[in-house]
Amino acid sequence: MSTTTWRSALALPVSPTRDHIRGPVDAPLTLLEYGDYECTFCGVAHPIVKAVEAQLGNRLRFVFRHFPLTTVHPHAELAAEAAEAAGSQGAFWQMHDVLYANQQHLEDPHLLVYAATLGLDINRFGNEVTEHAYLRKINEDFISGVRSGVNGTPTFYINGARHDGAWDYASLLAALQQAALTAAAA
Repeated sequence: MSTTTWRSALALPVSPTRDHIRGPVDAPLTLLEYGDYECTFCGVAHPIVKAVEAQLGNRLRFVFRHFPLTTVHPHAELAAEAAEAAGSQGAFWQMHDVLYANQQHLEDPHLLVYAATLGLDINRFGNEVTEHAYLRKINEDFISGVRSGVNGTPTFYINGARHDGAWDYASLLAALQQAALTAAAA
């Protein structure tokens, strides 16, 4: 009798032209998260990911894709739009961090304050959010997540394969180190 093993893999490969990447674009390890700015678990994962990034340094690139669970998180999509609008002014990662630091305050007035604090052009930011200028990209992220087997947040992928293990610091770091060993042996 044989057993079939199925592993979820990214349906949409990482691309420097469409994805938000922190770290070297050509790093040997890739950690990708499908996340939701209003998700409590994503908020818990945020400092863990930052600690893993600090530990691995230039060996890791971190990629974030939007997966707003709008049926349970009514502000998640708006927050994703705010992150993208900030990104259009070169401040995606700064807004990303601010949104996770302020998960309980993701309404319009708060988002404008965050944008002002980051020194963004408020009129441009407000217009892009109001006009849903980045909703298509957010939806593309979401659909790519669904096609990749994402069914909740946060969901992590290591070098393109879904990480189904724990995502505490030690477990995530160990999984990335194992992926590095596997890649080196190939």
